Amino acid sequence: MSETWAKVRRRLRHVAAERQLGSQLERVGAYLESLPPPQDRAQPVLFFNASTRIHRLSLNGAFSLVASWGLRARGASVKTVVCQQGMVQCVLGALWNQPSTPPPCGQCVAYSQKLFASDSVVPLTLDADVAQAVERDLSDLPLEALQAWESDHLPLGELCLPSVRWVLRRHHLADDETTRGLYRRYLASAVSLVGRFQSLLEAEAPRALVIFNGLTYPEAVARAVAEARGIPVVTHEVGLRPFSAFFSHDEATFRQVPLEDGARLSADQGALLDAYLDQRRRGRFSMAGVEFWPDIQELPQAVADAGGENGRLVTVFTNVIFDTSQVHANTLFDDMFDWLGALSHQISRHPETQFVIRAHPDEDRPGKASRESVADWIQAAGWLDLPNVTFFSPSDYVSSYELVKRSRLVLVYSSSIGLEASIQGTPVLCAGRARYTQDPTVILPGSRADYLEALDHLLSTEDISWPESFVQTARAFLFTELFEASLDFSDFLRPYPEAPGMVVLSEFEPKLLTTHPTLDVVQRGLDGQAPFLLNVPAGAGELT
Repeated sequence: MSETWAKVRRRLRHVAAERQLGSQLERVGAYLESLPPPQDRAQPVLFFNASTRIHRLSLNGAFSLVASWGLRARGASVKTVVCQQGMVQCVLGALWNQPSTPPPCGQCVAYSQKLFASDSVVPLTLDADVAQAVERDLSDLPLEALQAWESDHLPLGELCLPSVRWVLRRHHLADDETTRGLYRRYLASAVSLVGRFQSLLEAEAPRALVIFNGLTYPEAVARAVAEARGIPVVTHEVGLRPFSAFFSHDEATFRQVPLEDGARLSADQGALLDAYLDQRRRGRFSMAGVEFWPDIQELPQAVADAGGENGRLVTVFTNVIFDTSQVHANTLFDDMFDWLGALSHQISRHPETQFVIRAHPDEDRPGKASRESVADWIQAAGWLDLPNVTFFSPSDYVSSYELVKRSRLVLVYSSSIGLEASIQGTPVLCAGRARYTQDPTVILPGSRADYLEALDHLLSTEDISWPESFVQTARAFLFTELFEASLDFSDFLRPYPEAPGMVVLSEFEPKLLTTHPTLDVVQRGLDGQAPFLLNVPAGAGELT
């Protein structure tokens, strides 16, 4: 009976959330219709996001929706390219265990009709004849040829690869029919998208294109076509703070922010950052609506004893290998597992050092669990049998910050914890290009050989010094990411009940679209190529 009642309650909350969403959509729609016509209808700003939602509003779906409203409320001409069965197979609609299952277009199209005013929609449909011809032409090609495949002078195989990896939840792909079939459907869809966007951009002559992510294949194709025509492209992704977005003229998935040489925080800014870090170290934070730390456990005594002032503890933090952000990281090594393999020699060579391998907490998230995990790699490599190796899985909720505190050295590929470890004053050696390696915050050698040499030196050195300038630059970088580059949309959004990462609209006054500082930043960035940064006075802002 209780289980039945729980289902009823969930259904009622779902109905209430959708009713409230619909009500706010009507309010905003009526307000926008009451405004004067756009000042310049000849050059609209186009929005395109086909990879973040099906039948509920996601964070990234909401960011583009609210941003488009903000521009329209300020007199800009805005249109949204909306997928209407425009792909053979999409990204979010593909199932890793059944990738040949058709996408749920009916649900998606119906929800799009609810979200977008029909007079602002540019429909995106599939060129079925072209798609079928491409699938036939690619039917006998091996995986390697699909990855290298080009059309219209565009590297479509390369543009589709991150999405194939993301859907299949693995970096190294099997050359089997399941993988090839998904790849062919993406490539066939990509060719259709190329033709559709070439015609669309010719007809609309937009002054800018705003897209989600820039690496999922529908948006990556749109970006490539727009850039070939000299049209500015803006990408967006979830920011670091709740209900925040990162907008960029470059790579939103890389989240690089501009930082002046020698940047330092004021006392008030430092206090604001420290308050955030204190909450984070207690596990009180979320990313993209997901809370990773339901509980924080004490370190096992053996690991705690290995660390400390005179200890020989080295912590290795890994990434989720299929995540689209890894496209940027693979500069010194082929991939994260290639890097882990390179560590094997040093682990054997330094039995006096205790190595702790900390798997990323997102690696086994329900619905997104990696099928090429660090745990499997560690076991296959025989590391679990080594006396100087301890492994913590994603579901081992030991404190990463306590590990950093007790470590004499932190090794990362491109994980965010590298930046935070530097802030704590713990030496950090990076093996991949991370968003914070563009500034002097950690050590990133120039080549694989240089990395291995630096690693050997750091493991053999008794006392590793860490420049205070690295700590201060890391603090300034993280502050900028958190309070200036993570654009706050919390006045417009609230969580969707029992659906992490999904949202509904708050009951805000539509006129807020004309005055909100976040939308000021979006407007300035699109009008004049200005950085998408909030101006945060020293000591201003609240921690949310």
